Amino acid sequence: MKDEPRQVVERYARRQVGDRYSLLRPEVWQTVQERQRAMLKLFARHGLRDLSTLRLLEVGCGQGGNLLELLRLGFAPEHLTGLELLPERIAQARHCLPAALRLHEGDALQAPVADASQDIVFAATVFSSLLDDAFQQQLAAAMWRWLKPGGAVLWYDFTVDNPRNPDVRGVPRRRVEALFPQAEAEFRRVTLAPPLARVVCKGSARLYPVFNALPLLRTHVIGWLAKGSPR
Repeated sequence: MKDEPRQVVERYARRQVGDRYSLLRPEVWQTVQERQRAMLKLFARHGLRDLSTLRLLEVGCGQGGNLLELLRLGFAPEHLTGLELLPERIAQARHCLPAALRLHEGDALQAPVADASQDIVFAATVFSSLLDDAFQQQLAAAMWRWLKPGGAVLWYDFTVDNPRNPDVRGVPRRRVEALFPQAEAEFRRVTLAPPLARVVCKGSARLYPVFNALPLLRTHVIGWLAKGSPR
């Protein structure tokens, strides 16, 4: 197996994104809000009412944006954990997140996470940045071990390749199901294709939901991969 974590660091060092992911951009805030709504619907559908009692770990927490969202939704900081490979990103996360929230820097496979300790393990656009199949499989297996029986992997990622970016690749539903073969999986297509969203929102932010109403133009899925309780 290749040294995938080192190669991820190198690939991220090549990226020049500017303000592409700024929440001031209309296509970005609409994408984020759409994903938030889909996530809340999943929580409600699976009977999650008191989020403050749940333990959630995010793999690839970046600068902490998703964890901040989860705090606003009602998760307790002492029950949240973030894992992040890139030191500059975890430094930014530490700056904005409460001290009670645990953050671990480095390879997620080396993180001190106990088996069956988490109610939810969250991965958002993580596996699309992992180009080594064996590493993907090892990380998926670790995520599954960390889940309590009755818990779930919360998944968000794109399913199609980006021809302009060889440092990422889409993760289709069949691959997700292969990574988590024991899961009871459900998926929903979300997110207008970002290159298209950037173009249409230059005309008007109101065009995002118009184009996004066509499922074929959505490039991501949000998924709930449940780990059944022991019989």
